[in-house]
Amino acid sequence: MAKDGSEMGINTRLAHSGNNPHDYFGFVNPPVVHASTVLFPNAATMAGRSQKYTYGTRATPTTDALALAIDALEGSAGTIMVPSGLAAVTIPLLAFVSGGDHILIVDSVYFPTRNFADTMLKRMGVEVEYYDPRVGAGIAALIKPNTKVVFTESPASNTFEMQDIPAIAKAARAAGAVVMMDNTWATPLYFRPLDHGVDISIHAATKYPAGHSDVLLGTVSANAACWEQLRETFFTLGCCAGPDDVYQVLRGLRTMGVRLEHHQRSALAVASWLEGQAGVAQVLHPALPSHPDHALWKRDFSGASGVFSIVLAGGGQAQQHAFLDALQIFGLGYSWGGYESLAVPVWLGDRVVAKGSYDGPLIRLQIGLEDVEDLKADLARGLAAAAA
Repeated sequence: MAKDGSEMGINTRLAHSGNNPHDYFGFVNPPVVHASTVLFPNAATMAGRSQKYTYGTRATPTTDALALAIDALEGSAGTIMVPSGLAAVTIPLLAFVSGGDHILIVDSVYFPTRNFADTMLKRMGVEVEYYDPRVGAGIAALIKPNTKVVFTESPASNTFEMQDIPAIAKAARAAGAVVMMDNTWATPLYFRPLDHGVDISIHAATKYPAGHSDVLLGTVSANAACWEQLRETFFTLGCCAGPDDVYQVLRGLRTMGVRLEHHQRSALAVASWLEGQAGVAQVLHPALPSHPDHALWKRDFSGASGVFSIVLAGGGQAQQHAFLDALQIFGLGYSWGGYESLAVPVWLGDRVVAKGSYDGPLIRLQIGLEDVEDLKADLARGLAAAAA
């Protein structure tokens, strides 16, 4: 909020949220505090832990700056910083499920999330069940008396189905289950989960907040009802992020708005162009009017990021690999959200209910900050190689 109480624009908030320069002698960036030990002035203060900072794992001025900035974007009661996006998934799950509990996870979830659920959670005695991403309010029929968490991700990882998050959250909350959402694709700039009934918002800050393919970090933001339990689990596990990585993400956050706008504009231009290209059976981008869930995306989201998938018109792995190997600008690498365009083959063999029916192999594209015409030419090379 501005001093007169008016709501400021997103880029203004990104530029100024998280810290007050006058707290640090006027320097516009907060200090990067490398901390383990924190000294107490006397024994009574130490015994009561009655000072703001007590140990480096719990908070520093650097982590506070990023947490406050994320809270301002998310509308959350608190945010923790962890060493990776995957840690941002596993820590809240560990915070809210125990042996004998039941958890519902969208079947189109990020594969490492599924792997954690199918290995560690099951080993803990948690009953794991996957649901169709388009279930909507119908998820009420899947909720059991021991369902403690409903884990969502929208749009879907790799296949980009949209979930009706408000309907799912309403049904889950009515049953007393905690709703979590991996919102890495949209960021809080284009979708604010807590405003739509979600309890815990999860981000791989490695992606768009950091923005330069050089930092690993995750953030988890909770509403007031879930914040204390999340924070206590975070303290118990001691899984904290390093100060240099936290600072890099805070620095990246300042330009995330202008970068996302460029990613969105370029991705839509490339996706629209691909729809008219021979060799492309389907473009899976929810912001395209052709997408079956476009109306749902338009209802709930205010923008789209730079990641989507295409379906080649026939063929199999040979055509998929030929497409990828012909690319000269797009790199073949995991992750996304950085400045460079990337392409990866999509494998759906882990799905149990959302297997889909596609005309050919899938390829996920991350549209970076390069010139659109150069990216089109590169993709044309890939399509020609797949056709050959």
